[in-house]
Amino acid sequence: MTERYQLSFTTGGLFLQEASTVAECYLRLGDWPATRALVRQENLLQVRTAAAATRISKEITARLQQLNEVELQTLLESGLRDQAYLLWVAACRRYALIRDFAIEVLREQYVLLRRQVSFADYDSFYNGKALWHAELDEIAHSTQCKLRQNLFRMLREADLVSDQHAIHPAQLSSHLAQLLARRGLQELLIFPATENDIQRWLQ
Repeated sequence: MTERYQLSFTTGGLFLQEASTVAECYLRLGDWPATRALVRQENLLQVRTAAAATRISKEITARLQQLNEVELQTLLESGLRDQAYLLWVAACRRYALIRDFAIEVLREQYVLLRRQVSFADYDSFYNGKALWHAELDEIAHSTQCKLRQNLFRMLREADLVSDQHAIHPAQLSSHLAQLLARRGLQELLIFPATENDIQRWLQ
């Protein structure tokens, strides 16, 4: 049976600023439920309402739980580019739909020298997946649009596409590439990069 896609990435982008706060809190406490509770209670994300604080902290912790402790420490110690790439990795691990789009559309377009990725490319991908994933047809059209909008927001925040949807080649540091590759080279296929690029990162 086909695994159902999780489809809760409707707001927030990569949470570039907020994720470091949550990661630092977790590395201090060593417990995700306690981290989420502290983030909410102390309003560490400086969110206006309790409901929003709950929703956002839950979303960020769900993504950051996809990273191991070494990756979380790297998140805190890296420059902005590698931080964004790590949060892109977390989103792809959390959401198979994002991962599949990254590999099957974003990277494929880049490797084939089609250096643009459009809403139409996403819609074609989404409709193709809907043939095998009934949950994609079950959500409202407005939610479908929010998913697409937020995915492209993440891509821009990770500097993987421009505002005009031109694909930017990924520029992972060797340290980050080698860290991710410990889980297998497939971890690097979510980035717009050729096989030669990936081998260069790993040298």
